[in-house]
Formats: sequence, C-alpha cells, structure tokens
Amino acid sequence: MALAIGCGEGGDRTAAPAPAAPDGADISIIGVDDLAERFVKLGLNLGRYDKNYVDAYSGPQEWAREAGESALSLDDLEREALDIIDGLDALKGDGASERESGLSRVVGAALMRIRMAKGETFSFDEEARRVYGFVPPAYDIGKFDAALAQIDALFPGDGDLATRVDEFVNSLAIPQDRLQSVMDAAIAECRRRTLVHYDLPEGEKFSMHTVTGKPWSGYNWYKGDFESVIEINTDFPVTIDRAVTLGCHEGYPGHHVWNVMVERDLKRANGWIEYSIQPLFSPNAVVGEGSANYGVSLAFPGEEKVAFERDVLFPLAGLDPAKAEKLNALSELKNKLSHSRNMIARDYLDGRIDREAAIEMQRKYGLSSRARAEQSIDFVDTYRAYVINYNLGQDLVSAYVDRRVGEGADRWAAFEEVLKSPDAAGLLAPH
Repeated sequence: MALAIGCGEGGDRTAAPAPAAPDGADISIIGVDDLAERFVKLGLNLGRYDKNYVDAYSGPQEWAREAGESALSLDDLEREALDIIDGLDALKGDGASERESGLSRVVGAALMRIRMAKGETFSFDEEARRVYGFVPPAYDIGKFDAALAQIDALFPGDGDLATRVDEFVNSLAIPQDRLQSVMDAAIAECRRRTLVHYDLPEGEKFSMHTVTGKPWSGYNWYKGDFESVIEINTDFPVTIDRAVTLGCHEGYPGHHVWNVMVERDLKRANGWIEYSIQPLFSPNAVVGEGSANYGVSLAFPGEEKVAFERDVLFPLAGLDPAKAEKLNALSELKNKLSHSRNMIARDYLDGRIDREAAIEMQRKYGLSSRARAEQSIDFVDTYRAYVINYNLGQDLVSAYVDRRVGEGADRWAAFEEVLKSPDAAGLLAPH
C-alpha cells in the first residue's frame, strides 16, 4: 500500500494571493478558510463535467446556482485546483494542520478527476493513488482459489460452484412483502447498538426506499440537517444476510452516522465550509466505505450478527432459522475473496482482460449468477478504482482501530476518531 497526494504536476502553478489579515489575526486560519471556500466552488463546477463527483451538498444555494450557470472550462478548473494547492502549500510553515493536509489531499483528488474528465488516462494503481491515497497490493490468485476450495467443501456437489452457492443464497431471499419490516427491524437494531456508544443530534433521521436499475445494491443519500435516505436496489432479491449489513453500512454506525458527525462536529462546530460538499471521489471515500464496512462487525461482534439474524430476522422473513449458521460460515469464507474484486477491476481497467472475461472472473470469485456479475462490472465501469474503498478501506480502518485498542483506547471511541478525522488518508496510513 502506498500513500500519496495527487497534486501539483504541470500546468500553471501561480498561487492566488492570500487575503490580508486583520491585526492580531491568525493568517493561517483566514487563509485556509478562503481556500476551503474556493475548493467548494471548484467541486460544484467540476460536478458539471464529472456527474458523479458531488455526492452531497449542503452549502449556500447561491454557489450551486453560480456553478450551474458557469462557463468555466476544465482548463480553468485545473488552474484553479493548482492554485488552491499552492495556496495550501504556502500556509504550511513549520507543518500543515490536519485540516490543511486533508484539504490538500481532497483538492489533489479533484485535480486528478479534472484531468480524467479532460480525457487523460491513468493506470488503475495510479488512479487509486492519486484519488484515494492508497494502492491495493499485488494479489496471489492462488489464495483466492484456496478460499474457493474451502467453500466447495461447504457446498459439495456436482457442477459449477458459483451456481450451487447462488442457489443457496437465493433460497434465503427476503419475500418482497416482508422486506420493509425486516429492514426496519435490522436498521432499528443497528441504531440501538450505536446509540449505546454515541450521542447523535436530536432529530437525526434515516429512511429507506427501494429502487431498480442501479449498478449498486444500496446507496445512502445524505440530505443535510442530519437526515439520510437509503435506497436499496431490488433488481435482485435481497437476501437475509444483507439486512444487517445494509442497516449498519448505510446507516448506523456507517454512512449516516459518519455524515452526521462530520456535519455537526466539523462543519457546524468548527465552521469548516469544505464539509458542505461531499465529493464521491476523494480520500474521504476510504474512510467512508471502510468505516461503513467495519461498522457491521463493530455493532455485531463475534457471533452476535448470526444470533440476531437467526432469532429475529429469519422468523420475521418467514425463512428457516436452521440455515443461519451455514449462511454465516459462507459469509466468513467469502470475506477471503473480497479483494478479488480489486484484482479483477485492475486487470479489466488496465486492458489485460476484456469485459466478458471480467464478468466470468467476477462470477467465479464473487460466487454469483452471471446477472449479478454483470452488475458488479457495471459498477466498475461507472466508478472505476472506487472499488478499493470497500475492502482495502475496511482493512485500514480495522488496523487503525486495533492499534488504538492496543494502546488502551475504547473500540467505539477509536472508531469515532476515524469518522471525525479531517485527514482520513493520513490517519489511516500504515505506521
């Protein structure tokens, strides 16, 4: 894994002048606030060209209107990004604050997305490094094949392993007429367990809707003012093991809690305007997806997830609780295959395999139907190297929390440090 900031290569590097400071004022604070505002406006303008870039926005609507009417070109945006980076470099002095370092990384990632929007091409690893700050390791496909052998032993029989596994998993799909009640129960339990450890703002809200025709299985749309809407894609049946996973990942203590803490503690309490925009493609995605995935085992440690599913969700869905243990065993073995998605995406995006080969590899190592594998590759087509944030991000968050626990910290407190870090990539970088 490599840590880097994707910034400052080529182009006009003339920095914009810093605003004058009133007598006795801290010039670094005034400077970074000005540059943070410029970044928000840069991000809104980039969203005109990079349609998925702005994941959420809760800043002044006037800025959004101005961006929508702007005639700034990608070349203009590239120069502005370089100027902001130079301005942040000028503020460092004896060393950058966490806020300045984090902002530099996010602007560097925006610069990379600007160059991609201009048609520049980069390898999978270079894209991962410059946008997210990390590069996944090289993979030994033999280790993935060994995990498949273990799963084959769990599901003995003739024919294709992916088909056998897919048939078992689909037998545990939540009936459509019970999906809402099962998801409500799962989300409520995820929330209950989270509130034991965190005080969330009064009035925070989290609601769920179903959609179709998306390249993802679930998505959290943060609306601001401590409210999130989760959309669950029902193109394929939602299996019973996904209820808790989605409830934790998209809600508590995952995306919803992260966004609430960022808005409350960084944007509102600190007045840091850069947190009025949530870029999808930035080092923040590492902590966003990594913490959301890690949040499942945080809220349901050990055997607590399978016990809750067996005793509460299976009966609520009208499914056979006797299958809960086997489903859990499958999930634990499939975790050994999670990084295969990075391997497949890297080979596909770098042109070493074509789409058909990528689909077949995803079907094999994702142990899914062809249709589900096609959806997974659709995701790679749309979001590219973003796939690393789920598995590599989870590994990084887990390693950080374990390290802090080893130093005597409470596990939930250490997790909160991750959620509220103004420099996600710096915090999670291996030490």
